[in-house]
Amino acid sequence: MSNFNKSDNGLIIFFNGIGVVIAYAMLGLSLYMSTDVPLATKGYWGIGILLLTLSLVNFVKLRFDERLSEDRITRVEEARNERLLSEYIGGEDDKAA
Repeated sequence: MSNFNKSDNGLIIFFNGIGVVIAYAMLGLSLYMSTDVPLATKGYWGIGILLLTLSLVNFVKLRFDERLSEDRITRVEEARNERLLSEYIGGEDDKAA
């Protein structure tokens, strides 16, 4: 089941990548084909789009890292609680015997 989820995520990532490439190609084509816009303005728009893309990638990575950190903290707390419970339960067995 784990392999199925990995391949499914890979497929979703692939389609999203294709969508991004198509969007950039269409945007580049529209900037190239627009004759009324000066070259300096086209360059400014291109730089803005590049910086927006970098910011979005960093934002998503930051959110992913934050969620991963929260998951690790939760797992450590669950393991600590489990150990405390097992020691508590194990301690009562020793006293009863």
